[in-house]
Amino acid sequence: MLAYHSDLFELPLPPGHPFPMAKYRLLRERVAAELPGVRLQPAPAASVGELALAHTPDYIEQVVAGTLPAARQREIGLPWSPQLAERALRSVGATIAAARAALAEGLGASLAGGTHHARADRGAGYCVFNDVAVAARLMQAEWGRSQRRTLRVAVIDLDVHQGDGTAALFRDDPSVCTLSLHGRHNYPARKESSDLDVALPDGCDDDEYLAALDAALAALWRWHEAAPPGLVFYLAGADVHAGDRLGRLALSAAGVAERDRRVLAACAERGVALALTMAGGYGRDIDQTVALHLRTLALAWVGWRSRVAPVTTAGAR
Repeated sequence: MLAYHSDLFELPLPPGHPFPMAKYRLLRERVAAELPGVRLQPAPAASVGELALAHTPDYIEQVVAGTLPAARQREIGLPWSPQLAERALRSVGATIAAARAALAEGLGASLAGGTHHARADRGAGYCVFNDVAVAARLMQAEWGRSQRRTLRVAVIDLDVHQGDGTAALFRDDPSVCTLSLHGRHNYPARKESSDLDVALPDGCDDDEYLAALDAALAALWRWHEAAPPGLVFYLAGADVHAGDRLGRLALSAAGVAERDRRVLAACAERGVALALTMAGGYGRDIDQTVALHLRTLALAWVGWRSRVAPVTTAGAR
């Protein structure tokens, strides 16, 4: 199983900043030490042309050149720096590489990604570029050129925050289905309309969450009954955990793992390629957040290793 990392570009954040920059390095180190079957690779940088599949030229230029207005930086929640620009390019590159690996091998992972609040002309909520949107459109373009068929894509977004940027970017695109299971009263205050939205109450526990997930996945597969997706992007946010500072839900570590098992199994049973991103995780204990992400990757690797049938391309037509 290939997994791509982009943590070499740490951001110079002010003391006390809530963004958990260290978790990406800590996660890579634990994967290297504890999951020897995962083939770690440094992420390539996404090109300007690739970013333009989802973002406006002016916005891309502002991020790359360092001319991003102060108001836009505040909306993102991270001050501009050369490291921010480079990390943003490589975070998108990691998800692109993970998607290519998924189509080739059935599964690929990014040790970051899931930056689902970014829209065409701006970032928000610690998200600079929308890695899943760029990767989805690039995979569709590459698949179309090589196979002369449309690659249908599904986004299963289980970060605790709604994937508003992704929903906006794919609003009028019938080839991409967006599913978001998120906290009703959490960020962003103004939600977008995904193809399938499930808003959960504060304090939602394992049983309530997993029941909602089962219903949402059933609806997703019904949505694709005539033409299943050929590629799924899974945003496996750790911020649904009870110990998360920004989450407001109450899942246990066992509940988070069971969530992952159900998504991974549903895709494996249907032979659908899966690109995995870590998305959010802001635990009061950073080691706990890293452990949740690590378990997601471990479950993905075990499931990938046990596959005996090659991945299908059911979503191509």
